[in-house]
Amino acid sequence: MPSIKTLSLTQPITALKGVGPSLAVKFSHLSIFTVQDLLFHLPHRYEDRTRTTPICALKVRQPALIQGEVIDCQVITGRRRSLLCRIKDNSSSIGLRFYYFTAAQKKALTAGTAIRCFGDIRQGSSGLEMYHPEYDTDEQANTALPLTLTPVYPATNGLSQLRITKCIQAALALLLNTDSLPDYLPDYLCQQQKLPSLKDALIYLHRPPLEAKLTQIAQGQHPCQRRLIFEELLTHNLSILKLRQNLRRCPAPKLPPQQQLIPRFIQSLGFELTAAQTKVWQEVESDLNTSTPMMRLLQGDVGSGKTVIAALTALHTIENGYQAAIMAPTEILAEQHLIVFQAWFEILGIRVGWLSGKTKSKKRRETLAALAANEISLLIGTHALFQDDVHFKQLGSIIIDEQHRFGVHQRLSLKQKGAEHNTSCHQLVMTATPIPRTLAMSAYGELDNSIIDELPPGRTPVKTIVLPDTRREEIIHRVQAACRQKKQIYWVCTLIEESEQLQCQAAEFTTEQLKNAIPNANIALIHGRLKSQEKADIMAQFKAGEIELLVATTVIEVGVNVPNASLMIIENPERLGLAQLHQLRGRVGRGAVESFCVLLYHPPLSLQGKARLKILRESNDGFIVAEQDLALRGPGEMLGTRQTGDIQFRIADLQRDQQLFEAAQQAAQLLFKQASSTSINALIKRWLSHREQYAQV
Repeated sequence: MPSIKTLSLTQPITALKGVGPSLAVKFSHLSIFTVQDLLFHLPHRYEDRTRTTPICALKVRQPALIQGEVIDCQVITGRRRSLLCRIKDNSSSIGLRFYYFTAAQKKALTAGTAIRCFGDIRQGSSGLEMYHPEYDTDEQANTALPLTLTPVYPATNGLSQLRITKCIQAALALLLNTDSLPDYLPDYLCQQQKLPSLKDALIYLHRPPLEAKLTQIAQGQHPCQRRLIFEELLTHNLSILKLRQNLRRCPAPKLPPQQQLIPRFIQSLGFELTAAQTKVWQEVESDLNTSTPMMRLLQGDVGSGKTVIAALTALHTIENGYQAAIMAPTEILAEQHLIVFQAWFEILGIRVGWLSGKTKSKKRRETLAALAANEISLLIGTHALFQDDVHFKQLGSIIIDEQHRFGVHQRLSLKQKGAEHNTSCHQLVMTATPIPRTLAMSAYGELDNSIIDELPPGRTPVKTIVLPDTRREEIIHRVQAACRQKKQIYWVCTLIEESEQLQCQAAEFTTEQLKNAIPNANIALIHGRLKSQEKADIMAQFKAGEIELLVATTVIEVGVNVPNASLMIIENPERLGLAQLHQLRGRVGRGAVESFCVLLYHPPLSLQGKARLKILRESNDGFIVAEQDLALRGPGEMLGTRQTGDIQFRIADLQRDQQLFEAAQQAAQLLFKQASSTSINALIKRWLSHREQYAQV
């Protein structure tokens, strides 16, 4: 191994003796690329190997360090071949059993050999046994015992604890003998937060003393952990501030308020904006009236009226001579927006365009030409909007619906469309999946936050009923009665496997069952494999009341607005997350009619399944549901796989460390103004260099 003087923490891990390219790939699976990364790979538990336990005092299912002498070693044949080694000390004897062993191993464990072992105690066929213990023999067995607790590190295939530990010990030796790890947090900040130095924190966590409070460490509450958590959260916030700064370097068009289109539009709605909508629109309008690009996240529960805010944003942009774009994650949602915006805008003389991955070549060419000539003022579509051949004449604002369905890079790709003319775009991203505050701060911290926290008047809360599918026939009778009363119903078939085809087959089977059970009802089926026009026609018929019962997959999760629909049955809700169930439930209760959502689960439910359905039954508040969803599922799963990588922390935890978020955010804002860009960039490189999209923008 190179000497301490020649090693550097910033060098790749291959600088360590014995770490070649193949081993480096395995370390990369643990996000370890440099020698410094080893220091931030913390133990997930500790073992006490500072003292030996007499064999007579051993207890089953408790790990222990024992020392003795080998008295016998033989291969045992039978149902499963194993090596059984018997050892003794002054108090008793115990068996060591190995199911995987070599001839050399058997030869080394001869009678009379001194041995020291560590492992869990089990009750075996020969009495008390250790299965595959770690052990040293002869001279190594008689070395001095460690003075600190022994760390156990998160591992991966092909990397043993011994290999990880040796590499981390080399990094620690460098840390102890050189000043190679700069501490970028000012002294006043550490004193204010009662935090130790970075060096002391790392040494303690890799080599905790025997008296260390392991319960406190297990809960993430030790001051040394809090030092690292705080620095990581602070760095994450610095990266967000850097991203905001980079995104706002290119000015956006200043769009002052106009008095023509918006008053006419509001008058045509036939209802007044809620106080919450008015407040949010004032925030958006104020952003648009500056040359600093608007970057705003609009949250609002299902049915709260976010689409009206999107329309006002687009109209404000168009009235100032610029184009607007609305992007949605699915064709059905984008099509719903197209229908709504055409009805709203075409009476105002505004041309609305449409673009998706399935748009025919000729129609696509016509749309792209009209867009480039500024003949289309508002373009609506799916991810097809940010493809290379899509060119706007003068893009002023972007509205992205259901933001969590898109990765950050996809959203930024569309934003670059405005940069084609050396200007940036104003950006409004919307979600009907309320985001808990800590999650919003970490995943969407570069955005200003607006919330529509009230529903339009006349909406009735949906009553949620949880029933086992053994009562399916009873529910079908209830649906039959609702059809006779001219009510409209959704019957939702959830995902059975990760296959859209199988999901559609299940929905088709359910449709046939319901048609046989309710022959007088007009029943239709909608799923993701239908052609765009077919889906649009079915939704139009359902909205017009021509279809009484709509069997659907989860494609109707967002964007579908049928005020007369007052009953929803969701089969196998235990397969979905809380946020998705809340979204589906939001398709009913959009009018003044009393509405119901029946969650028809398949017993038996897991404890978590029971907890999730209980939350839905008891609350219609999307923010409460979202907080519970975060607690149950974690941030990565809640946001979806495309976003998971954006908020992975090495040490911090969104749930556990909520109390540090605000302090870290405030400290980052202060440091961003006061600290040198060199220090800020060094911190970002230390914590985020291998996962961070922000610094790359």
